[in-house]
Amino acid sequence: MKLFKSRRKYIRVFLIIFLIINIIAFVHAYKFTHFAENESIKTKSPEKLSSFEKIKTLAFGVNYPKPKNTQFPVQKYQTIKLKSNKEIECWLIKTEKSKGTIIIFHGYGGEKSSMLDKSDEFIKLGFNTMLVDFMGSGNSEGNQTTIGYKEAEEVKTAFDYVSQTGEKNIYLFGTSMGAVAIMKCISDNKIEPKGIIIECPFGSMYKTVCARFKKMNAPTFPMAGILLFWGGIQNGFWGFSHNPTEYAKSITCPTLLLYGEKDKNVSRKEIDEIYTNLNGPKNLKIYKETGHENYLIKNKTEWTKNISDFLLNKKTI
Repeated sequence: MKLFKSRRKYIRVFLIIFLIINIIAFVHAYKFTHFAENESIKTKSPEKLSSFEKIKTLAFGVNYPKPKNTQFPVQKYQTIKLKSNKEIECWLIKTEKSKGTIIIFHGYGGEKSSMLDKSDEFIKLGFNTMLVDFMGSGNSEGNQTTIGYKEAEEVKTAFDYVSQTGEKNIYLFGTSMGAVAIMKCISDNKIEPKGIIIECPFGSMYKTVCARFKKMNAPTFPMAGILLFWGGIQNGFWGFSHNPTEYAKSITCPTLLLYGEKDKNVSRKEIDEIYTNLNGPKNLKIYKETGHENYLIKNKTEWTKNISDFLLNKKTI
């Protein structure tokens, strides 16, 4: 009888702990995939959090205000609204006698204005650019993000729009989540851009969730898996199947893959696996002293040369 009661007690404690873990994961998943419409205070990066703040963040999740466009193109531009799975807003900047059009996609927590410096570099090379606000960001609809999963449909919408203007030389550029969305779009929809430039795409959704726990010095098991499970349930997809490493196998167009060697969000192993799986002409460039950040900050000369060589076909691939 005592043994039976003892077992019931342990089972009850286990169920309570299991319930608490799932509640925490559910909240984390929602906050990770839904920007706060009226939230003014953004959670600091893990490196800047105190021990107490880390515990608070691990318990209650991150606060991430909906990203807003903070600046505008210095060039003449057109604002375009496109109906995709959500209504998305884009800026189209045209160049005289352009060599083609580059469609630009931002990363998680970004918006199209954060990509203006890179747009400027493409314009200097003689290309039109179209900068896209993914759903939930900037002036696009909603506050939801799926870290590249549903955003892949918005990549197709933008590509189709430019293609329907008669443009033949369409390149896709994306950083982090934007790179992943491009890869998934090509895998799902078989679109055929002239080439793609992708910066620091993660290898799988599970790995990128694990990386965020590691940055908080928190164990990845079992929370990362539970968080990914609830995130998928909340957003209508199976998060464990969101694997850019697999998407890479469907990519046959010329690809320039860029990576910062000190990236704590994406490992070199993930990048090497993606690079190996790419099935078209490809080139990998590594920036030695750079993390998961804007590569123009520390590598502008090298970055612009890599981009120029790729776009102007200077036999880099």
